[in-house]
Formats: sequence, C-alpha cells, structure tokens
Amino acid sequence: MEPPDWKQCSEAELWHYVAWHLEGAEIRSVLVGGAVVAIYTEGLYRSGDLDLIADSFDFEALKGVLSSLGFVPSKSRYFKHPECRHLFLEFPPGPVEIGEEFPVVPDELEVHGRALQLLSPTDCVKDRLAGYIHWKSRANFDQAVLVCRRQSQRVQFEIIRRWCQAEGAIAVYEELRQALQDS
Repeated sequence: MEPPDWKQCSEAELWHYVAWHLEGAEIRSVLVGGAVVAIYTEGLYRSGDLDLIADSFDFEALKGVLSSLGFVPSKSRYFKHPECRHLFLEFPPGPVEIGEEFPVVPDELEVHGRALQLLSPTDCVKDRLAGYIHWKSRANFDQAVLVCRRQSQRVQFEIIRRWCQAEGAIAVYEELRQALQDS
C-alpha cells in the first residue's frame, strides 16, 4: 500500500495506511474517538489525532511496525510522523468500551484485501454522547449531532436510546432528538 500524502492526508487516509500495516503484522486495532467522527462526517470535523485501541499485542512489535512506516515515539503511547504535522497516533489502553457498555463489536471496512476495524456510526454517536454525559463536553454533543446528520441512514436511534437509558441519561437522548429536529 502506498503511503498517504503526509502533508495533507485525511484521518481516513492515515488510518487506512497505518491500520493496514498493523493488520499485516497481525496487530488488530479499532479506530475510536474523534477520527471516527472525521470519517463519518467526510471531513466536516477534523480530529488532529487517531486513537487506535489495539488488541493484545507486543508493544515492541507495534513500535517496530510504526518505525518501519516512519513514525517515531513521542511520550508513552503517542507516535508522530515527521512529515505529517497535522495528525498523530495515540494508542490508549483497551478494551473498547463506551460508557458502561462492553464488549463493543466494531464495524469492518475492507481496504486492499484487509479488514480494518472502527466504531460503527451508532457506536460513534454513543462514544461522543459518553463524553457529553461524563465530561459535560458540548463539543462532543455537537459531534454526535453531526454524525447523526451525515449518517442518518446508518445510525440506529433505538439502540442509542437504550444505551442512554442504561447510562442514566435518557434526557441526553431527548436533547439529541430535539437538536436533530431543530436543524
């Protein structure tokens, strides 16, 4: 797989390249966080980083793959590419959870013959709402609304309603529905 244009690649392009190579080294990862919002909003939102939760893996093997792609470690779980100044990689600890929900089954996207994993549009919305519920981040709520608008055919609102109820935040679901009606 050819490397992206490091100076202006999108979150999706960088994710495809990195996750494809990790998968080739048998390091499975799931894209979570703001980069998923960027992908599902087709660039209307820009993240600045890619959060990849890797299944159990050897950290030295991960560093080896990333090093072969030109990435250098920065702090404990961050990696930067010297030519890609607008995006960096972060590997937060797993497993993939959304609020109290575990396990989370990611979506798969085939890229050049390899299955890459990311949160589904529905789980992306729940992830953003979790940030709103737990950290009172209005930006996270606005991102959830944006994903709902751009992925309206794929977001499963009943699942989001049940998740909000289980999180003790049914009012957040009602606020989401109201925001979508008002726009």
